[in-house]
Amino acid sequence: MIIRNFICLKSLLILSLIGLVTITLAKDRARDLGIPFEGIPGELNAITDVAGVEVGYASVIKDLDSLLGQKDTARTGVTAVFPRGNESDDPVYSAWFSLNGNGEMTGTAWIEESGFLEGPVMITNTHSVGTVHEAVIRWKLQKGTISRTWSLPVVAETWDGYLNNINGFHIQKEHVFEAMDNAQSGTIAEGNVGGGTGMVCFEFKGGTGTASRIMKTGAGTFTAGVLVQANFGRRHQLVIAGVPVGKSLVEDAPYTDTKDLYEESGSLIAVVATDAPLLPVQLKRMAKRVSLGMARTGATSGNGSGDLFIAFSTANINASSPVTGIAEIQSLSNSHISGLFSAVAMATEEAIINALVAAESIEGRKSRRIVSLPHERLRELLKKHGRLLE
Repeated sequence: MIIRNFICLKSLLILSLIGLVTITLAKDRARDLGIPFEGIPGELNAITDVAGVEVGYASVIKDLDSLLGQKDTARTGVTAVFPRGNESDDPVYSAWFSLNGNGEMTGTAWIEESGFLEGPVMITNTHSVGTVHEAVIRWKLQKGTISRTWSLPVVAETWDGYLNNINGFHIQKEHVFEAMDNAQSGTIAEGNVGGGTGMVCFEFKGGTGTASRIMKTGAGTFTAGVLVQANFGRRHQLVIAGVPVGKSLVEDAPYTDTKDLYEESGSLIAVVATDAPLLPVQLKRMAKRVSLGMARTGATSGNGSGDLFIAFSTANINASSPVTGIAEIQSLSNSHISGLFSAVAMATEEAIINALVAAESIEGRKSRRIVSLPHERLRELLKKHGRLLE
C-alpha cells in the first residue's frame, strides 16, 4: 500500500510540474487495508464488471445562508445505475425484494407484474424521490427513449437528514440529468458520492460502495456485481471479516452513545447486476441474498429500516420486444444457480465495507460531524484476531 501511494504521488508531482493534468489519489478500498474476503472479484471489483452496466453520480455539498440568516446545509446527491448504458432503451429482466419496507423504491409494482426493468435505477435521499422521478421522465423524453405514452421510473432512497437539510429540497432536475448524462463503465467512485453523500453506516460515515464476484457454474462462468447505498446499523453491531470491531471502536457514535443499542433504524439500497441468463423469479431469489451479505456485516434490519434490493440480468437482449412477437430466451438451470447466490452475498458484504473504507469524515447540518472508519485501528483489531492479510 505504501509503495502504491508513493508511485501515485510521484506521478501527481511530475504531471503537475509539466502542466498536463491534475490527478486525485485513488482512495483505499477494503482489500487495500488487508481485509480478507471470500470469492474471486472481477477485474474492477465493481458492479461495472458486468458488461454494459454504467453508473453516474451527482453530489450536492453546499453551505448556504438562508433569508433568515440561518445556515442551510446540503450533503446529498443522486446515483444512476443503467443496466445497458444510458444510450440503450432495451429493458432487462428484473425483480425486487423488501427485507424491511420502511422505505421507498418506486416502479416496483410494474417490475413485479411485467418482470422487466425499463430504464435506470436511481438512488437519492428520502424527500427527493419525487423530484428524481419527474426528472428521469423529462430526461427520457429529451433522449427519445420512452417507447410508450407512460413511464414508471425506479427511484429508491435512504434518509440523510442527520447531515443534510432534507427539507431544503436541494436535489434539482439538473442534478438528476448530471448523474444520468455522466454515467460510465469502468472504475467508479465510492464513499461520499452521489446518493451516498450524506449517509451514515454503523455510525461511521457511509455512502456508496460496490464489489463483484466471478462465479463458475456447471453452465458457464458468470459475473455478479453489487452497488449499495449504505445508511444503516449501530456501532456495536459492526462486524468486519468476522471480527466484532464495532464493540471496540466505540468513540464518536452519535446515535447510540452506549444506549439504545438495538433501535436500529437505517436503510440499505442494493442493486444487483449479473450477466447470467436469469428469469425474474430467479432474480428475486438473487435479490433476497443481499440480506445475507448485509447480515455478515452485523446488521439485523430494524423496524425503521428501508432495506430494499433490486436485481437484473443483462442477458436476453430484446426479450421484451422480439421482432416476431415471440421471445426466444435462455435461462440458467436452478441446479446451477447456488454459486450465484453466494456471489451476491459475498459481493454485498464487500460493497458495504468498501463504502465504509472509502468514506471520509464530514460535518453537516447543525454542525454535526460523522467520522470515517479509522483504518489503522481497524487493521490493529483484525491483526489481533488473526484476520489481517499482510
